[in-house]
Amino acid sequence: MSSTTIMYTPSVEQLNQTFAFQNGSNSLCFKTGKGDIPVIEIQNELASATISLQGAHLLSWVPAGEEEVIWLSDDATFAAAKSVRGGVPICWPWFGAHKNNAAYPAHGFARTVLWQVTDAQPLSTGGTQITFKLDTNQLNEDIKCMWPQPTVAEYTLTVAKTLSLQLTTFNHSDQSITIGQALHTYFNIGDITRTTLYGLEGREYLDKTEAFKRKTQVDPVSINTEIDRIYLQTADDVIIDNTKRKIIIKKQGSQSTVVWNPWKDAAEKMGDLGKSGYLNMLCVESANAAEDTVTIRAGERHTLLVTYAVEGI
Repeated sequence: MSSTTIMYTPSVEQLNQTFAFQNGSNSLCFKTGKGDIPVIEIQNELASATISLQGAHLLSWVPAGEEEVIWLSDDATFAAAKSVRGGVPICWPWFGAHKNNAAYPAHGFARTVLWQVTDAQPLSTGGTQITFKLDTNQLNEDIKCMWPQPTVAEYTLTVAKTLSLQLTTFNHSDQSITIGQALHTYFNIGDITRTTLYGLEGREYLDKTEAFKRKTQVDPVSINTEIDRIYLQTADDVIIDNTKRKIIIKKQGSQSTVVWNPWKDAAEKMGDLGKSGYLNMLCVESANAAEDTVTIRAGERHTLLVTYAVEGI
C-alpha cells in the first residue's frame, strides 16, 4: 500500500499566514514538529496545548496551574503515516480490527493521515478553538478502497480550563453507513497502582484479555494487571482518581467506554511505550464500539462530544 496522506497539504508558513494569531495572551501558531510533521501550539491564560496535524492528534493539554493531563510516551515515534503512542489518537471510521478485512489498519485511518485546518480563533471566554476536517474524497485510492462512501469528519477542539473535543461525522453518501470510533485518550495518572476509576460500576463489559468474555463490573476499577475492556451502554460521567487529583470525563454521543493499560509484559513487547511507561498512563476512551457502533443515515450526521476537567483533592 502507498502511504496514507492527504493529497495536498499547505506549508507551515502558509498555515501561519492563514490561521495563526496573537490576541493578547491568547496565541496560536504552526511549527515543524518531530518527524517534520506540522504541529499547532496554543497558549492562553487558561491552558496550553499541542496538536499534530497528522491525525489532528492532541499531544498535550496543560490547564493553568496543573500538571500535564495527557500522557505521551518518551519513546513515541513521529513519522509520516505512523500512529503516535500517547496523546489522543482518533480511532475512525472503525474501532479495533476491521470487520471484514484484517489487512486494513486497526482503528481506521484517521489517526495516520494529515487533517485540514478549517478555522482557528480566540474565544471571548479566554479559550482557543481550532477545527479540522477530514474528507475521504480527498484521500488516496488505498483509503477509498477501504472506505468508498463519501464521508467527512469534522473535529473541533476547545482549549481552556476544561478541554472539549467534538467529532462530527457527516454521511454524504446515498446510503446508510455504520461507524465505530473512539477518542483514544492516554491520561497522565502518575502512578497506576494508586489510581481508581469511578463511574463504571454495574456495567457490562467485554474483556479482550479473555477472548471478549462478557462480564459485569462490580466495584470501582483498579488496575494491577493488564486491562483491555469495552464497557457497554455507558453514557455517564467517569472519574479518574489518582489520590492527587481527579480527571472528570463527560460525554455525549458515546455509548462505550474503553479502558486499557497493557501492563509490564505486553508493554515491553510494544517497544514504544517507554521504560515503565505503563505505570504512568491509563487510557479511558469515549467510544462507540463493539455492540455500540453508530449507523448514520444518508445525508445525516453524528456527533461525539467529550469534555475533560481536572479537580484537586
